[in-house]
Amino acid sequence: MSATTTSLDEPDQLAPQPSSASRGRRLARALARPAAAALSGLLLYASFPPRPLWWLAPFAFAILGAALHGRRARTGLGLGYLAGLGYLLPLLVWTGVEVGPGPWLGLVAVEALFVAVAGAGIAYVSRLPLAPLWAAGAWIAVEALRARMPFGGFPWGKVAFGQPDGVFLPLAAVGGTPLLGFAVVLCGFGLAEAARRWSEVRRLLDRRIAFAAVLALAPVVAGFAALPLVDNSAQDGSTTVALIQGNVPRMGLDFATQRRAVLDHHVRETLKLAADVRAGRAKQPDLVLWPENSSDIDPYLNADAYDAIDRAAKAIKAPISVGAVVTPHNGAGSPLNQQILWDPVKGPVDTYNKRQLQPFGEYMPYRSFFRIFSSDVDLVRKDFVPGHKAADFDMAGTRVGPVTCYEAAFDWAVRDQVKAGAQIISVPSNNATFDRSEMTYQQLAMSRVRAVEHSRAVMVPVTTGVSAVIRPDGSIAQKTRMFTADALVANVPKRSSQTPATRLGTLPEWLLVALAAAGVGWAVTRTVKSRG
Repeated sequence: MSATTTSLDEPDQLAPQPSSASRGRRLARALARPAAAALSGLLLYASFPPRPLWWLAPFAFAILGAALHGRRARTGLGLGYLAGLGYLLPLLVWTGVEVGPGPWLGLVAVEALFVAVAGAGIAYVSRLPLAPLWAAGAWIAVEALRARMPFGGFPWGKVAFGQPDGVFLPLAAVGGTPLLGFAVVLCGFGLAEAARRWSEVRRLLDRRIAFAAVLALAPVVAGFAALPLVDNSAQDGSTTVALIQGNVPRMGLDFATQRRAVLDHHVRETLKLAADVRAGRAKQPDLVLWPENSSDIDPYLNADAYDAIDRAAKAIKAPISVGAVVTPHNGAGSPLNQQILWDPVKGPVDTYNKRQLQPFGEYMPYRSFFRIFSSDVDLVRKDFVPGHKAADFDMAGTRVGPVTCYEAAFDWAVRDQVKAGAQIISVPSNNATFDRSEMTYQQLAMSRVRAVEHSRAVMVPVTTGVSAVIRPDGSIAQKTRMFTADALVANVPKRSSQTPATRLGTLPEWLLVALAAAGVGWAVTRTVKSRG
């Protein structure tokens, strides 16, 4: 019996076994594409401010394009999700600074699904002629979707917002953030296609390599060609603007409990600036901009708050745009995130109500449902209500378009204010709850892109910094340090012309969506014919 057993065992003992080296190679091949997808996301994150590494973005898309080429759509879905995690996990970490990792991880898990859909679309069109063109369209089409849903959309992290220092930036004046983002993505996918073709034929004088190289270089050339649209000239004269950064006593979510102190800080800095003006140490401003939430005490209901703001306006002898939380109907209504135009003689004379409210920050959608997962939903005690119309303030002869904080991420919100007549744009913000995270730098980058997109000087008054004066070419003229009380005074150009991006509105975006649809439609037709 033992002899028989031995004879049966011998074939197994003699059969060739895979070596550990071959198993390692197979594992490495299996992990290569997922690792490349995750790496592409990390590189895309690294291209964003505060790092001046905008040039990493095309290489991020080159790696992503190589990982997705020739894959099935369902494989692209998974690889896209990995890219989304690599990108959004570090980019949005600030959303969990004060409330813990739950909201941050939940937001990333949802937003990465959009990148997954883009990955599926990119993979599906990757075998078409001129594949980089269709693939770049697919990415922008998904960005357009992400900017609109759910809960009004979350366009934070659009590729365009990482390019305030890049060679592609002038294209924002041609077709807004969709065209700017498309140029970056197309350049990256063109690089990937050129590298892939080179690996196949190993000669430069090849038609397919030449086509891919053109697709990679065309966005760079287009960026330089659009430079004449970038203009810092004062078409309608200039105005002297003061930005007040009052700072807060303590950072964190208890910002709301410091309401009176925050108001007093902004009044104090304005009075200090007024004293410097009288002493000749500072130039008399024509208008003054305070940040969002500089008065969370309703000045219409609280006489002390009213008097404090009025005293500051009279001292500085200029109108102030005050960021306030206002509760209509004698305190019985729903709160409004409001900018109040405060005249030094007449008091409050005009208002702008924030239209794009931040879900889970200014209102709580499906409160009872989300309470199942976290009691933090009740940190939003009372839902704000949105405003419904654009408005520009006439501040001592200068038309100022307020775009309150989160609204700066939305193309339509900024464009509406310019079309309403704004000669300069103000982005009053409150970043006090996000500590020293990268959030404030990401938002500042958005404002720089908006300056070029609409050829307007953009003022960014922030409670805790970074406050900044941005020229129409997107460069920063002055800025503050974070968590430091300060005032900026600058002479800025007033402009009234409209860029092609302003005039065209959403048309460039819809054309790029149509490009993506055409690519997917072509790929579907080829698939059907091949199966027939």
